[in-house]
This record gives sequence, structure tokens and C-alpha cells, in this order.
Amino acid sequence: MPATRGPAMWGVMALGVIFALIGLVLAGGGAWLLALGGSPYYVLAGLGLLASGFFLFRRDLTGVWIYVAVWAATLIWALWEVGLNGWALLPRVFAPSVLLVLALLAIWPLRSERQGRTFALGALAAFAVFAVVGGVVIGFANQPDPARPLPQQTATAMSDPSRLQVGADWPAYGGTYSSRRYSPLAQITPDNVDQLERAWVFETGDLPAQGAENKYGAETTPLKVGNTLYLCSATNVLFALDARTGRQIWRHDPGVSDDWIPYTAACRGVVYYASPEADPATPCAARIIEGTLDGRLIAVDARTGAPCAGFGQNGQADIKVGMGDIVPGMVSITSPPVVVQGVIVTGHQVLDGQKLSAPSGVIQGFDAVTGEHRWAWDMTRPDLTGRPAEGDTYTRGTPNMWTIATGDEALGLVYLPMGNAAVDYWSGDRTAAENRYSTSLVALDVNTGRPAWSFQTVRKDVWDYDLGSQGTLVDYPTAGGVVPALILPSKQGDLYVLDRRTGQPLTPVENRPAPTGGVEPTERAETQPFSGYHTLAKRNLTEKDMWGMSPIDQMACRIQFRKASYKGIYTPPTVDQRWIQYPGYNGGSDWGGIAVDPDRGVIIANYNDMPNYNRLVSREEANEKGWVPHGEPTPAKARGGSLAEGAGDPQMGAPYAIDVNAGWRMPFTGLLCKQPPYGGIRAIDMRTGETLWDRPLGTARKNGPFGIPSMLPVQIGTPNNGGAVVTAGGLIFIAAATDDLIRAIDMETGETVWQDTLPGGGQATPMTYEIDGRQYLVIMAGGHHFMETPVNDDLIAYALPQDR
Repeated sequence: MPATRGPAMWGVMALGVIFALIGLVLAGGGAWLLALGGSPYYVLAGLGLLASGFFLFRRDLTGVWIYVAVWAATLIWALWEVGLNGWALLPRVFAPSVLLVLALLAIWPLRSERQGRTFALGALAAFAVFAVVGGVVIGFANQPDPARPLPQQTATAMSDPSRLQVGADWPAYGGTYSSRRYSPLAQITPDNVDQLERAWVFETGDLPAQGAENKYGAETTPLKVGNTLYLCSATNVLFALDARTGRQIWRHDPGVSDDWIPYTAACRGVVYYASPEADPATPCAARIIEGTLDGRLIAVDARTGAPCAGFGQNGQADIKVGMGDIVPGMVSITSPPVVVQGVIVTGHQVLDGQKLSAPSGVIQGFDAVTGEHRWAWDMTRPDLTGRPAEGDTYTRGTPNMWTIATGDEALGLVYLPMGNAAVDYWSGDRTAAENRYSTSLVALDVNTGRPAWSFQTVRKDVWDYDLGSQGTLVDYPTAGGVVPALILPSKQGDLYVLDRRTGQPLTPVENRPAPTGGVEPTERAETQPFSGYHTLAKRNLTEKDMWGMSPIDQMACRIQFRKASYKGIYTPPTVDQRWIQYPGYNGGSDWGGIAVDPDRGVIIANYNDMPNYNRLVSREEANEKGWVPHGEPTPAKARGGSLAEGAGDPQMGAPYAIDVNAGWRMPFTGLLCKQPPYGGIRAIDMRTGETLWDRPLGTARKNGPFGIPSMLPVQIGTPNNGGAVVTAGGLIFIAAATDDLIRAIDMETGETVWQDTLPGGGQATPMTYEIDGRQYLVIMAGGHHFMETPVNDDLIAYALPQDR
């Protein structure tokens, strides 16, 4: 052993202590993992690090060689387990390689100065060459699959049964009530999109009060009709803007108080309705209709913003009539209604997970001119066609429609993506009607409010897989000719193609065996419907899919995986142990839905790819934790602050509460336990259901351990909320991801060809329109508390330079 050379030897001894401590954690955790049936690597690596640390502390060169052997074995194991998958290799190789560099540097003081320096620098140079070459090889191995050619352009234009015209205008939330999110505008193309500049910015002024709890999620998509944009703020303030300049024309505040904000303050959009019988010059011949967070329908004059006096009472109709007692925040309208054949059809959100006796999910129809109540659909009472008698109420706790419907003006049908019964994770108290219509697409006759047909995507849903996406109306080619159809995305990832006249599937739907067991074994359906057309869902998780920034947090996630109950999709809920839900409740496809290019016959679907880590909580434990339904006094011992949806929902009246670890985050770093990507965007051939290309959506620039943004422009694929818009110019415009970017994607290749940094999160669907021959792109950069993106109040419009 060479003579001690001062601080350098103390550094070697400290390195020995660090190696030993890491080894102790890996060996202990690895033994636990091995006992659970997991990989033996971690206990073996931990023992190797302990031995290396022991010898390094003794200033013995043997410690270096032991660690070199551990690192080499780690590399071989990593390549054996995951091959050249870059994201999978990162936690397995990066941190051990950092330790390797430190170990090689320790050679310098442990040998004679000249010999040690030469050997250490040579070893480091060799490792650097190896790392560079390895990085290049991994980079090539992880190139995305090349895009397949887009389908040939269809011979005839696809009809739009909603009878609204999209192009220069954007007259409905999804473009039209067919919800294709497609524009025939083609001024902005992949060749010139890099010239886009901000044309104007409008500030709504609607932000959380200073010091107040942030529950904002401004998800609005404006409408454009004529020369005017119409939009709502997060708390339902209505605006009309000059489409050329963004200048405010009028403002109407319906006066929604903050106590009516449910889990999220959100207004996804408004409705434009022009009465075909009215004189265009009369007040409210054209009107803006909005659903509010406190359960009202508001109608104002499209030109002035003044309330329509002939609509309901002083320009508003209350949807809560007949629902009985309602605590503020339990009933809210967060999505725009639809108007078909002069009838406003609206659902509403009922706050999830609170109690079995929650307000009814009744669907209601109102006259678009007078605001008169036309009908109600209470699924458990088919005999009740209007409002209940005095002292009676609509059936409490029934499934609701919180998201956006679509409508077929010609057929007189409205297509409702239904949610779940009052508590999502327990089904033992549901009626036959609830079991029939929960998590189903229901087609209602707009004149009677009676169901024409329904199609269920999940049987006896206890996974919060309620339908969040609009169905999209298309003309679908079959062997027997073109059929009026509807493409239905789902949270579990499957896409279904249905005849919108009858609800019959036009593509295969297979009933496959589903897992059984859990707390309600007799309640679990023996089979579930799986689409044979297309799915956004990935393969089942395995232990190898667990991730982290280092082997230690990856090991912790592996232990959690092995401890949990997991039988693949539809794993039954359990109370004695955590259970894994994959995909989680936020996707596949959520309220952002899909976009369809009707000319090319291409579906654009952005999606989430994250699990949830759940646990049913006994009623006794929930009471002890102080979990109470919304609006009831909260004990001091209850958790405070803004929690993720499901993270401590009481489900009062059921035997169990629910605790959801949304996204399944690691306990210390806050990163997700599943390896990236966490979200993506995909192009699908509408005729065949085949994937044309698939790309991660979102960079790592605003993500990192402990909530610290990494600012790395790496395409990690982040969670995303909000949809896409496609144009005849061959572009897809989308924000949605948590990196606060809006981007343009080339439809042919899936490559991002332009992006801009937003001042807040882009959890909204953009829209595009034309005025004075200039095409504009508009996005609400309002941010979202659940997605942990910055809250803002900017509506931003982009356009090509006027002198282009």
C-alpha cells in the first residue's frame, strides 16, 4: 500500500463509506425484492458494493477491481433484461457508471503517483470512448419506427350531419357537433409553419385569488363565427373578441362564486346558436349558451353579451331543479352542451368519489330559444319524462355525463359518453339500469329524451374508466358501402367503430376473459369487450418496466410492483394490498378525444400511458383519517390541500374509501414508477385501424426529480390533457403535454416541425380559423393544477407574418 497522500486518501475512505452505504441499501432492499419473487440483481450488486466499500475504506485497490466487476456485471444484466432500450437502460447504467468514474479516480492515490495517474486517466479515457460509442449505438437503436405512407385521399368529401360549416369559422367545440377537430384551411403548411408568430394575446383576468387554493384548469376552446371569437374563462366569465385583433367586444360575468368550484375550475367551451326562425336583426337571434359551475344554463346575445330575457328566467335556466339537496361544488357543468334540432342537451359533472347518495346524473333537454325544460332522462325511471313531482327527486347516485356529447342533426340523435355511478371503485349497490348504462355510449332521441341504443365499453366498471372522449362522427367504408358511423375512444385505450344509427359495431369486438377476485368477486364481470379495430393500450406491465433515476428508486418501485395485486387490465380492487390499474384513470384517451382528417381518412389520437397504484381503504380507517364527503365539516386530522382526484375519496355509504396514487409516483423523488414514455400521439388509418406512426408527446424540460425542472429537450413523452386539431395543410396542432409547449406536427412523418413556449400550461384543445384571408391558430395557455403546470390567463393567437 502506498504512503498516505493527505486529503486524497481521506477522499478514498469517504468513497468507501458511500459505496458501503449504497450497498447496504441495495442488499437489504434486494433481499426483500428477492423474497417477493423479484430480480436477484439488487442483492448481489449490494453485496458487491459492500465488499468494494470495505476495501476502499481500508485504502486497498481491491475495492476498485471489485466495483469494476460489479459494473461489468450490471451492464451485462441490463442488456440481458432490456436490450438497447434507452429509457430502460438509464436507471440501470447511468448511476453505476458515475460510481465507476469515481472508483477509477481512486486508482490515482492508491498507487504510486505517476503510475496511478497514468492508469486512472487511461481507464477513464477508455470508459469515455466506450460511453460515446455505446451512446451512439443506443441512439440508433432507439430511433422511432419510420412512418408508413398516409392513405390515398378519399374520392368524395365526408358529409357532416351536424350541418355546421367549419373552415373560415370554428362554430362548435369540436369544430362541428361531429367532433372531427378538422379544418380545411391550408395556408399554414410544414414548409412555412416555422414562420408562425404571435398575432395577439388576450388576458381573461380570471386567476385564483392571491393566497387561495389553486384549483384552476382553464381548458377552454374558443368558437369563431363571422368576425368574432367566443370563449369562457375557468370560472365561466364569457367574452367576445375581435377575431382580427383579440380586442374585447363584450364581457359577461354570470357571477359564479368560488364555493361552487368542484375539483377543478374548468369551462371547456360554449355554444353558438342562431335560431332559424328569428329575424337576424332582433336581440338574441344568435346567442351564446354556456353551462356554469353552479349548474345553470346562461344565454346571452351574441352581439352584445346582454342576457336573453326570453330564455328561462332573465336569461338562465337552472338544471338542478328536481335534484334535491345539493352541496355547492357537487354539481357543475364543465363541458359545453350540444344543440340538435333546437334542443339544448346537457349533462353535468357530479364530484367523484364522495358518497352513494350523490346528486343524480340525469340528462336534460331545454328549448334553445325559450329555455323551457323539454325532457329528462333518469335512467332508473323510464316512466319519468319531465321533472319529478314536488317532494320527489331524480334518482340519486346515477351515472353522469361530465364530458362533451356529439349530435346528428339528420337522425335527431345525441351521443352521450356516460360516466360511472356515484362511487367509482365499488359496485355492490348499483341497480340494473346503472349496470347497463354506466361507462356506455348512449344515443338519445333529442325530441323525446329516450335512449335509441347504447354500447357499453366496460362491464361493472370499478376502475373510473368512464367515457371522457367525445364520439367522432364519420362516414365509414365497409364492404356494403359507406355507413354513417361513430368512432368512440376510451380511457382503457380501445377505439370502437359503431353504426351511429343502431350502435352495432362495424369492426370486431371480442369478449375476453377478465380477472376475477378482489373485494367483490361475485360482482366482477367474467368477460370484458376488447376492440379488434385498434387500441392505444400497451402490453401488460412487468417488473422490468419499473423505473427510477438510479437502481435504488427503481428497486423501490420493483418492490411496490411485487407487493401489489396485478393481473393485467381490469385487476379487481383489493383492500388488503395495493393493486395496480393500468392504464390509469387518465387515459388512454380522455376529454381531449381524437381528431379525424376526413379527406385522408386518418385518425390522430394523443394518449396517456400511466398506471395508478390504488388501495381500497376500510370505512374505519377512512373515518380515522378524517375523510368526509365534499361540503361536510372536515376534521382537523384530515389531509388538507389540493390532492389528486381519488387520493383520499371517502365513498361514503360504501364499505370502502379509495386512495389512488395517480400515475404511481415514487415516494421521494416524485417521478413516475413506470419507465417512459408516459404519453404519446399516434396516426391511425381510419379504414384499417393500422398504426401509421407513433411518437412520444412532450419533452422533459419541465419535469425532473423532486419537482425540479430538468429543462432537457428530450422527448420523454409526458402525461397530457387536451386534444389535437388537424388541417388540410398537413399539420397537427397540439399542446396538452406538461412541457408548456404548443407544437405543430407533420402529419406525414409525425415529426415536430415548429413549437413555441407558452406562459402557462397548454391543457386545452387549440382551434384554427381564417379572417381576411389570414389563418390563425389559437390556444388557451391557462395551465392546470392537476397536471402541475403553471396557471395563466392568456389566450394566444398565432399567424404567419402579414407580409409573407
